Amino acid sequence: MKVIEKIQSLQEGKVVFSFEFFPPKTEDGVDNLFERMDRMVAHNPSFCDITWGAGGSTADLTLDIAKNMQNIICVETMMHLTCTNMPVEKIDHALQTIKSNGIQNVLALRGDPPHGQDKFVLVEGGFACALDLVKHIRSKYGDYFGITVAGYPEAHPDAIGNNGVATPEAYQNDLAYLKRKVDAGAVLIITQLFYDTDIFLKFVDGCRQIGIKCPIVPGIMPINNYKGFLRMTGFCKTKIPDEITASLEPIKDNNVDSCPVVYAFVVRNIVDNLRILGGGVINWVARTANMDADALAKAGIG
Repeated sequence: MKVIEKIQSLQEGKVVFSFEFFPPKTEDGVDNLFERMDRMVAHNPSFCDITWGAGGSTADLTLDIAKNMQNIICVETMMHLTCTNMPVEKIDHALQTIKSNGIQNVLALRGDPPHGQDKFVLVEGGFACALDLVKHIRSKYGDYFGITVAGYPEAHPDAIGNNGVATPEAYQNDLAYLKRKVDAGAVLIITQLFYDTDIFLKFVDGCRQIGIKCPIVPGIMPINNYKGFLRMTGFCKTKIPDEITASLEPIKDNNVDSCPVVYAFVVRNIVDNLRILGGGVINWVARTANMDADALAKAGIG
Protein backbone atom coordinates (compact mmCIF):
# COMPACT_ATOMS: atom_id res chain seq x y z
CA MET A 1 0.00 0.00 0.00
CA LYS A 2 1.19 3.53 -0.68
CA VAL A 3 1.93 5.68 2.37
CA ILE A 4 0.14 8.61 0.74
CA GLU A 5 -3.06 6.53 0.67
CA LYS A 6 -2.73 5.76 4.38
CA ILE A 7 -2.24 9.43 5.21
CA GLN A 8 -5.18 10.52 3.06
CA SER A 9 -7.44 7.99 4.81
CA LEU A 10 -6.73 9.32 8.31
CA GLN A 11 -9.49 11.05 10.20
CA GLU A 12 -9.20 14.79 10.83
CA GLY A 13 -7.21 15.52 13.98
CA LYS A 14 -5.61 12.08 14.09
CA VAL A 15 -1.95 12.24 15.14
CA VAL A 16 0.14 9.31 13.98
CA PHE A 17 3.85 8.71 13.54
CA SER A 18 6.39 6.62 11.69
CA PHE A 19 9.91 5.39 12.42
CA GLU A 20 13.10 5.93 10.44
CA PHE A 21 15.99 3.45 10.66
CA PHE A 22 19.48 3.23 9.19
CA PRO A 23 21.45 0.10 8.21
CA PRO A 24 23.78 -1.08 11.01
CA LYS A 25 27.48 -1.68 10.31
CA THR A 26 27.69 -5.28 11.57
CA GLU A 27 25.75 -8.53 11.18
CA ASP A 28 24.98 -8.55 14.89
CA GLY A 29 23.71 -5.01 14.53
CA VAL A 30 21.35 -6.09 11.75
CA ASP A 31 20.02 -8.96 13.88
CA ASN A 32 19.50 -6.59 16.79
CA LEU A 33 17.74 -4.10 14.53
CA PHE A 34 15.22 -6.68 13.35
CA GLU A 35 14.50 -7.69 16.95
CA ARG A 36 14.04 -4.01 17.82
CA MET A 37 11.75 -3.42 14.85
CA ASP A 38 9.65 -6.39 15.88
CA ARG A 39 9.08 -4.79 19.27
CA MET A 40 8.55 -1.30 17.90
CA VAL A 41 5.75 -2.19 15.49
CA ALA A 42 3.67 -2.74 18.64
CA HIS A 43 3.57 1.08 18.80
CA ASN A 44 1.57 0.91 15.56
CA PRO A 45 3.53 3.28 13.32
CA SER A 46 1.80 4.29 10.10
CA PHE A 47 4.94 3.24 8.21
CA CYS A 48 8.70 2.82 8.64
CA ASP A 49 11.51 3.95 6.39
CA ILE A 50 15.09 2.77 5.92
CA THR A 51 17.93 5.02 4.79
CA TRP A 52 20.26 4.33 1.87
CA GLY A 53 23.62 5.32 3.37
CA ALA A 54 26.09 8.02 2.35
CA GLY A 55 27.48 7.46 -1.13
CA GLY A 56 25.33 4.39 -1.67
CA SER A 57 27.57 2.54 0.78
CA THR A 58 24.76 0.35 2.16
CA ALA A 59 22.79 -0.31 -1.03
CA ASP A 60 22.59 -4.11 -0.80
CA LEU A 61 21.98 -4.07 2.94
CA THR A 62 19.27 -1.44 2.62
CA LEU A 63 17.50 -3.60 0.03
CA ASP A 64 17.66 -6.67 2.29
CA ILE A 65 16.38 -4.75 5.31
CA ALA A 66 13.57 -3.17 3.29
CA LYS A 67 12.41 -6.59 2.04
CA ASN A 68 12.38 -7.96 5.58
CA MET A 69 10.58 -4.94 6.97
CA GLN A 70 7.80 -5.29 4.41
CA ASN A 71 7.38 -9.06 4.37
CA ILE A 72 8.62 -10.39 7.74
CA ILE A 73 8.20 -7.50 10.17
CA CYS A 74 5.02 -6.70 8.20
CA VAL A 75 5.12 -2.94 8.42
CA GLU A 76 4.47 -0.62 5.49
CA THR A 77 7.96 0.23 4.25
CA MET A 78 9.46 3.24 2.51
CA MET A 79 12.98 2.89 1.11
CA HIS A 80 15.31 5.83 0.64
CA LEU A 81 17.04 5.91 -2.75
CA THR A 82 19.84 8.32 -3.65
CA CYS A 83 21.73 9.34 -6.78
CA THR A 84 25.20 9.18 -5.22
CA ASN A 85 27.44 6.61 -6.97
CA MET A 86 24.34 5.14 -8.61
CA PRO A 87 24.27 4.72 -12.40
CA VAL A 88 20.78 4.19 -13.77
CA GLU A 89 21.31 0.40 -13.96
CA LYS A 90 21.81 0.21 -10.18
CA ILE A 91 18.86 2.49 -9.55
CA ASP A 92 16.61 0.29 -11.67
CA HIS A 93 17.94 -2.84 -9.95
CA ALA A 94 16.94 -1.34 -6.60
CA LEU A 95 13.51 -0.29 -7.84
CA GLN A 96 12.80 -3.65 -9.51
CA THR A 97 13.90 -5.45 -6.33
CA ILE A 98 11.55 -3.60 -4.03
CA LYS A 99 8.75 -3.75 -6.58
CA SER A 100 9.04 -7.54 -6.75
CA ASN A 101 8.79 -7.58 -2.94
CA GLY A 102 5.60 -5.54 -2.76
CA ILE A 103 7.16 -2.25 -1.65
CA GLN A 104 5.44 0.76 -3.21
CA ASN A 105 7.12 3.63 -1.38
CA VAL A 106 10.37 5.40 -2.29
CA LEU A 107 11.96 8.51 -0.82
CA ALA A 108 13.89 10.00 -3.76
CA LEU A 109 17.00 11.96 -2.74
CA ARG A 110 20.13 13.34 -4.30
CA GLY A 111 22.10 11.94 -1.38
CA ASP A 112 25.11 13.04 0.61
CA PRO A 113 28.66 12.74 -0.78
CA PRO A 114 30.57 9.57 0.14
CA HIS A 115 32.67 9.71 3.30
CA GLY A 116 35.82 11.72 2.65
CA GLN A 117 34.25 13.92 -0.04
CA ASP A 118 32.88 17.42 0.48
CA LYS A 119 30.67 17.77 -2.57
CA PHE A 120 28.26 15.64 -4.58
CA VAL A 121 29.83 14.34 -7.79
CA LEU A 122 27.69 13.14 -10.71
CA VAL A 123 28.50 9.52 -11.52
CA GLU A 124 28.68 8.55 -15.19
CA GLY A 125 25.30 7.27 -16.35
CA GLY A 126 23.59 8.56 -13.23
CA PHE A 127 21.41 11.44 -12.12
CA ALA A 128 22.48 14.87 -10.90
CA CYS A 129 19.64 15.53 -8.47
CA ALA A 130 16.48 14.23 -6.83
CA LEU A 131 14.36 15.87 -9.52
CA ASP A 132 15.98 13.71 -12.20
CA LEU A 133 15.39 10.63 -10.05
CA VAL A 134 11.71 11.48 -9.55
CA LYS A 135 11.27 11.97 -13.30
CA HIS A 136 12.91 8.62 -14.03
CA ILE A 137 10.82 6.70 -11.51
CA ARG A 138 7.58 8.18 -12.72
CA SER A 139 8.38 7.74 -16.43
CA LYS A 140 9.57 4.14 -16.15
CA TYR A 141 7.30 2.75 -13.42
CA GLY A 142 4.15 4.78 -13.92
CA ASP A 143 1.97 5.05 -10.83
CA TYR A 144 3.28 1.93 -9.10
CA PHE A 145 5.41 3.86 -6.63
CA GLY A 146 4.27 6.53 -4.23
CA ILE A 147 7.22 8.91 -4.53
CA THR A 148 8.22 10.97 -1.51
CA VAL A 149 10.75 13.81 -1.60
CA ALA A 150 12.59 15.82 1.03
CA GLY A 151 11.58 19.33 2.06
CA TYR A 152 13.78 21.73 3.99
CA PRO A 153 11.97 24.13 6.35
CA GLU A 154 15.11 26.25 6.72
CA ALA A 155 16.27 25.63 3.10
CA HIS A 156 18.71 22.94 2.00
CA PRO A 157 21.92 23.03 4.08
CA ASP A 158 23.87 23.92 0.93
CA ALA A 159 21.77 27.10 0.67
CA ILE A 160 22.26 28.17 4.30
CA GLY A 161 24.96 30.76 4.85
CA ASN A 162 27.65 30.97 7.51
CA ASN A 163 25.25 33.02 9.61
CA GLY A 164 22.95 30.00 9.85
CA VAL A 165 20.21 31.47 7.66
CA ALA A 166 19.39 31.23 3.97
CA THR A 167 18.93 34.47 2.09
CA PRO A 168 15.33 35.20 1.01
CA GLU A 169 16.32 34.48 -2.59
CA ALA A 170 17.95 31.16 -1.70
CA TYR A 171 14.93 30.19 0.40
CA GLN A 172 12.50 30.92 -2.43
CA ASN A 173 14.70 29.09 -4.93
CA ASP A 174 14.65 26.05 -2.65
CA LEU A 175 10.83 26.16 -2.47
CA ALA A 176 10.63 26.49 -6.26
CA TYR A 177 12.85 23.43 -6.69
CA LEU A 178 10.63 21.48 -4.30
CA LYS A 179 7.61 22.38 -6.43
CA ARG A 180 9.41 21.05 -9.50
CA LYS A 181 9.89 17.72 -7.73
CA VAL A 182 6.18 17.59 -6.87
CA ASP A 183 5.16 18.60 -10.38
CA ALA A 184 7.39 15.79 -11.71
CA GLY A 185 5.46 13.17 -9.77
CA ALA A 186 6.19 13.30 -6.03
CA VAL A 187 3.04 12.86 -3.92
CA LEU A 188 4.41 13.39 -0.41
CA ILE A 189 7.00 15.59 1.30
CA ILE A 190 8.92 14.61 4.44
CA THR A 191 10.90 17.41 5.98
CA GLN A 192 14.42 17.70 7.27
CA LEU A 193 14.51 17.66 11.06
CA PHE A 194 13.55 20.89 12.84
CA TYR A 195 12.82 22.03 16.38
CA ASP A 196 11.17 25.41 15.77
CA THR A 197 7.49 24.94 14.91
CA ASP A 198 7.19 28.49 13.57
CA ILE A 199 9.83 27.69 10.95
CA PHE A 200 7.93 24.57 9.90
CA LEU A 201 4.60 26.39 9.67
CA LYS A 202 6.20 29.19 7.63
CA PHE A 203 7.59 26.53 5.30
CA VAL A 204 4.18 24.89 4.87
CA ASP A 205 2.59 28.25 4.16
CA GLY A 206 5.29 29.05 1.61
CA CYS A 207 4.67 25.72 -0.12
CA ARG A 208 0.93 26.32 -0.30
CA GLN A 209 1.41 29.83 -1.68
CA ILE A 210 3.34 28.52 -4.69
CA GLY A 211 0.88 25.71 -5.40
CA ILE A 212 2.32 22.70 -3.57
CA LYS A 213 -0.80 20.86 -2.40
CA CYS A 214 0.47 17.42 -1.35
CA PRO A 215 0.76 16.43 2.34
CA ILE A 216 3.86 17.67 4.17
CA VAL A 217 5.07 15.38 6.94
CA PRO A 218 7.27 16.91 9.66
CA GLY A 219 10.50 15.10 10.46
CA ILE A 220 11.43 15.25 14.15
CA MET A 221 14.49 13.65 15.75
CA PRO A 222 13.94 12.36 19.30
CA ILE A 223 16.83 13.36 21.55
CA ASN A 224 18.76 10.51 23.11
CA ASN A 225 21.79 12.49 24.28
CA TYR A 226 22.94 16.07 24.09
CA LYS A 227 26.16 15.53 22.13
CA GLY A 228 24.38 13.55 19.43
CA PHE A 229 21.70 16.23 19.26
CA LEU A 230 24.29 18.98 18.72
CA ARG A 231 26.19 16.91 16.16
CA MET A 232 23.11 16.22 14.04
CA THR A 233 21.64 19.71 14.25
CA GLY A 234 25.06 21.12 13.38
CA PHE A 235 25.39 18.87 10.34
CA CYS A 236 21.91 19.83 9.13
CA LYS A 237 22.32 23.51 10.10
CA THR A 238 19.14 23.30 12.14
CA LYS A 239 18.11 26.21 14.34
CA ILE A 240 17.69 25.32 18.02
CA PRO A 241 15.21 27.59 19.83
CA ASP A 242 16.57 29.28 22.94
CA GLU A 243 14.02 27.59 25.19
CA ILE A 244 15.17 24.13 24.07
CA THR A 245 18.81 25.03 24.65
CA ALA A 246 17.92 26.35 28.10
CA SER A 247 16.06 23.17 29.01
CA LEU A 248 18.80 20.81 27.76
CA GLU A 249 21.93 22.65 28.87
CA PRO A 250 21.60 21.70 32.58
CA ILE A 251 21.36 17.99 31.69
CA LYS A 252 23.84 17.95 28.79
CA ASP A 253 25.98 15.28 30.48
CA ASN A 254 23.02 12.92 30.96
CA ASN A 255 21.29 10.70 28.40
CA VAL A 256 17.61 9.98 27.98
CA ASP A 257 17.68 7.23 30.63
CA SER A 258 18.78 9.74 33.28
CA CYS A 259 16.44 12.61 32.37
CA PRO A 260 13.51 11.23 30.39
CA VAL A 261 11.08 13.98 31.37
CA VAL A 262 13.11 16.81 29.81
CA TYR A 263 14.00 14.93 26.63
CA ALA A 264 10.40 13.79 26.18
CA PHE A 265 9.10 17.31 26.73
CA VAL A 266 11.02 18.61 23.70
CA VAL A 267 9.41 16.17 21.27
CA ARG A 268 5.94 16.21 22.78
CA ASN A 269 5.90 19.99 22.86
CA ILE A 270 6.70 20.18 19.14
CA VAL A 271 3.99 17.66 18.25
CA ASP A 272 1.43 19.38 20.47
CA ASN A 273 2.24 22.76 18.94
CA LEU A 274 1.88 21.37 15.44
CA ARG A 275 -1.46 19.84 16.31
CA ILE A 276 -2.76 23.08 17.82
CA LEU A 277 -1.29 25.52 15.31
CA GLY A 278 -1.24 23.42 12.17
CA GLY A 279 -4.69 21.88 12.35
CA GLY A 280 -5.91 18.75 10.63
CA VAL A 281 -4.13 15.44 10.33
CA ILE A 282 -0.55 15.22 11.53
CA ASN A 283 1.64 12.30 10.53
CA TRP A 284 5.18 12.87 11.72
CA VAL A 285 8.39 10.95 11.14
CA ALA A 286 10.46 10.05 14.18
CA ARG A 287 14.08 10.00 13.00
CA THR A 288 14.83 7.33 15.55
CA ALA A 289 18.53 6.65 14.88
CA ASN A 290 17.71 2.97 15.62
CA MET A 291 16.72 3.76 19.22
CA ASP A 292 14.87 0.97 20.97
CA ALA A 293 11.27 1.17 22.13
CA ASP A 294 12.05 2.02 25.76
CA ALA A 295 14.36 4.86 24.78
CA LEU A 296 11.78 6.18 22.36
CA ALA A 297 9.10 6.19 25.04
CA LYS A 298 11.43 8.16 27.32
CA ALA A 299 12.15 10.54 24.44
CA GLY A 300 8.49 11.35 23.94
CA ILE A 301 7.11 8.63 21.66
CA GLY A 302 4.60 6.05 22.73
